[in-house]
Amino acid sequence: MTVFERYLSLWVLLCIIAGIGLGELAPDLFQTIGRLEIAQVNVVIGILIWIMVIPMLLKVDFGALGKVRRYWRGIGVTLFVNWAVKPFSMALLAWLFVRHVFAPWLPAEQLDSYVAGLILLAAAPCTAMVFAWSRLTNGDPVFTLAQVALNDIIMVFAFAPIVGLLLGLSSITVPWNTLLISVLLYIVIPAWLAQHGRRTLLRRGQEAFERALARIGPLSTTALLLTLILLFAFQGQTILRQPLVIAMLAVPILIQVLFNASLAYWLNHRVGEQHSIAGPSALIGASNFFELAVATAIGLFGFQSGAALATVVGVLIEVPVMLLVVHLVNRSRNWYEQAVCTHPSNGQQA
Repeated sequence: MTVFERYLSLWVLLCIIAGIGLGELAPDLFQTIGRLEIAQVNVVIGILIWIMVIPMLLKVDFGALGKVRRYWRGIGVTLFVNWAVKPFSMALLAWLFVRHVFAPWLPAEQLDSYVAGLILLAAAPCTAMVFAWSRLTNGDPVFTLAQVALNDIIMVFAFAPIVGLLLGLSSITVPWNTLLISVLLYIVIPAWLAQHGRRTLLRRGQEAFERALARIGPLSTTALLLTLILLFAFQGQTILRQPLVIAMLAVPILIQVLFNASLAYWLNHRVGEQHSIAGPSALIGASNFFELAVATAIGLFGFQSGAALATVVGVLIEVPVMLLVVHLVNRSRNWYEQAVCTHPSNGQQA
């Protein structure tokens, strides 16, 4: 993991402080930034998201899709958790905690928005930091790459329908035009640009490609931090009035990560999959594509919405929660491998 990835929660806390401070010192500046929109998409955020996401997608080799059949059990488990369980479990947890358990302490006018933000957060799996989590569990790198590539393809087609369905079931109005524009701007176009750039860079050789990734990596980091500062500049008053909002929104996120990681890990064990597959499968299954969630929340509901704040809480707790999952996966390695050795479906991948 890079220094930034390891201390992501610290960087987010610093962004909270900087954003709230700057929002108090220069409110007119941030209001002007908030009004810079084209087709309900904020221009500044759009640029920052591209700078943030494209370097991540450069690392994804869609040629790895040819390896999917080799890992069919682990791939099947991860797909089931990512797309059939995680979005719906988060919607259920959001309904339970936001609309019922914590409702008396949350601003009533933002309840729907908080639910929407949590749904957006869980609607797509992470496409970047899961490589770091996989390495920390000694996960199979080829499986991880194949799974991420397949998830990215599915995300192009599944993100908008899943979000639209769950927002509709939650009685939240779905601005379909803005949602589809967000998919085009934040998934389709960046993926196309990244793959075109990847092919161009690889023509210069693998070493040149790795050097290019190292050079542009800090741009992605900077864009994420600037996006968070902008968000907290708009959210400062809400946080100062109700600082416990962040803690309350963190509860359903924490539960859904641990639930989905445990489910993926257990299902891999049940089908006799190797630990080097089960570890990254659990981490990918529990992961959230928070960059996409933040961008879409801003596009659909605005900077000052509860949805935007809810997605940022996901960024805040991402590293400590995922490191906890890594710790649990590594601590249970001996138990897992002994159990799988005696499982009747255990065997080499086809």
